[in-house]
Amino acid sequence: MSILNESQAQFLSSPIGEACAQNTARTTVPENGMSFVSGSTSDPLLFKTIPQVLRETVARHGPRDAIVVPAQNRRLTYYDFDREVDALATGLLALGLNKGDRVGIWSPNRFEWVLTQFATARIGLILVNINPAYRLAELEYALNKVTCKAIIIAESFKTSEYLKMIRDLAPELENCAPGKLVSSKLPHLKTVIVMSENSGTGVIPFNDVLSIGGPAQQLRLQAIDKTLDPDDAINIQFTSGTTGVPKGATLSHHNIVNNARFVTDRINLTEMDKLCIPVPLYHCFGMVMGALGCVTKGAAMVFPSEGFEAAATLSSIESERCTALYGVPTMFVSMLQELEQENRDMSSLRTGVMAGAPCPVEVMEQVFAKMNLSEVTICYGMTETAPVSFQSFVDDPLEKRCSTVGRVHPHLEVKIIDEEGQIVSIGQQGQLCTRGYSVMKGYWDEDAKTNESIADGWMLTGDLAVFDDEGYCDIVGRVKDMIIRGGENIYPREIEDYLFRHPDIAEAQVFGIPHEKLGEEVCAWIVPNPGKKLTPETIISFCTGQIAHYKIPKHIRVVTELPMTITGKPQKFVMRDEMVDYLKQRAKL
Repeated sequence: MSILNESQAQFLSSPIGEACAQNTARTTVPENGMSFVSGSTSDPLLFKTIPQVLRETVARHGPRDAIVVPAQNRRLTYYDFDREVDALATGLLALGLNKGDRVGIWSPNRFEWVLTQFATARIGLILVNINPAYRLAELEYALNKVTCKAIIIAESFKTSEYLKMIRDLAPELENCAPGKLVSSKLPHLKTVIVMSENSGTGVIPFNDVLSIGGPAQQLRLQAIDKTLDPDDAINIQFTSGTTGVPKGATLSHHNIVNNARFVTDRINLTEMDKLCIPVPLYHCFGMVMGALGCVTKGAAMVFPSEGFEAAATLSSIESERCTALYGVPTMFVSMLQELEQENRDMSSLRTGVMAGAPCPVEVMEQVFAKMNLSEVTICYGMTETAPVSFQSFVDDPLEKRCSTVGRVHPHLEVKIIDEEGQIVSIGQQGQLCTRGYSVMKGYWDEDAKTNESIADGWMLTGDLAVFDDEGYCDIVGRVKDMIIRGGENIYPREIEDYLFRHPDIAEAQVFGIPHEKLGEEVCAWIVPNPGKKLTPETIISFCTGQIAHYKIPKHIRVVTELPMTITGKPQKFVMRDEMVDYLKQRAKL
């Protein structure tokens, strides 16, 4: 049952609200038995820049809360947020940055991150998201790949000393004037802005940038407005680089404005809502679906902590009376465990998004019961598609929300193809391909890799998928994750789904490792539930007679945790490399 307050009910019963609900609900089902679907086109795409969208939201919802950051004691209305955005934008102009220049941001979730996101868009700078987990070599590669002219950084976060790493890469900062860096390793970087007041020589405090823009820069804002185009590149996000060096997916205003809008349409977000965002801003989940999604609706964005902390997230939900929540399944599991230790009032919650990995039915049931998130939706996508292309509806059955990633988003076409590029029949698996407004402009300065990934407008996702006859999509694995053992094609997701049935298994990841005769052998890493003990022998016994012999993992490791990306996705390539080394060491004993 939907839980709506009076204003939300009035909105949904109004002509505009009814139209929104109808438009979002319409999605085609596969026709002629073939795996091809297209989203509704009845609600036109917005052809607007991010500054235009923010300006319209400020005009409609100016006095409402825009952003709340408890850890920094920051709470701004849309009026106040808009003024701060302009102050930072004029400051960046005063530093000599111009439309099209690349500006990196290297920081955990902070108020300054969101301000930078909208201030760079305000003047046509291209924001470059730097993974907070990057170290020296990765940082050097990213900054030089897209020729960043400036970077905005937090001083530190946990064990990451961002300022120290920048000084290690560019020791010339010790003897240069702020904004005048000449570095041998970072030849394009001129300006380093730090989110602290006493950061030493060669750098500029973030708060100083907010105050240096003058009347001349204010006048330039109006002139720059006229030059901005929705199709302009506005954001570069580096892919994880699991199969090679990271690539810079380049996104436009048009890509992310519309995707943010459609994601929040599906969860029925309005200006009456407060969205809790514990997912990282450097990723599309936090930046596009979260921050920009709130701005498209006039909702409040709440950032509970710099990095995910279950207790801090629950505290923010309770104190701010948040109505929506984002997270990956592992975050929800941690929050459920925290609720076991200390009860919190979750009654304000209604909706949200769970994405990044499949969600076991048991977890979803607890999210419904203990967190009041009866309308939580599941999303699927990739950075290169801005990011979401499939999402469930708030009233989809529980089974569909756990076994599928929902149905296609508006204004997108999606097909599933075989190895010859032909569309497969419903129920058959193949590679998922997406076409439409959300497909990136390309990989920055990587024409060959762009052409490998985009063919005739179709983004080749690399994901294996299956459609049912209602248009629901099930992601069954990665094309490159498929294990070929003695000529048998084995899909890890199928084995993982079976392993999840074991009552003592919390997490399971299956992947292939090299084998001289068979090509590959099946390997599994297992995380037991708290207080439970598992052995490889018990897991093999659980599989024997239930799944084909060649699918039963040959090698099993029981571990306390899995290597994850910062967005909560398991890193199978790390497990694979570690397992190969582990088996080599055992062979020597």
